[in-house]
Amino acid sequence: MKVGRILAGVFVVVVLNSCESWFQDIGLKDIKRVDGPCTITLKDGTVIETPYSLEISIRTEAITYRDEDRKLWTVFREEYESYACQE
Repeated sequence: MKVGRILAGVFVVVVLNSCESWFQDIGLKDIKRVDGPCTITLKDGTVIETPYSLEISIRTEAITYRDEDRKLWTVFREEYESYACQE
């Protein structure tokens, strides 16, 4: 009985993960994650570097990142020029 529940749980997780782009298409998932390290260039020319991943709101294009001290920051679309991450 316990094995059946575990297998059912694993199945649900696999199905939900494979539906990630579908969730984005219908508006249920608003966050796109981009693996780091990353660089964000602000409109004033300042460059922000982070060794961590970025989370970007698909709807608002706001970027949330962590600095080297793991403090959480958000940069809004009107504040940045571009971003780039290593793959």
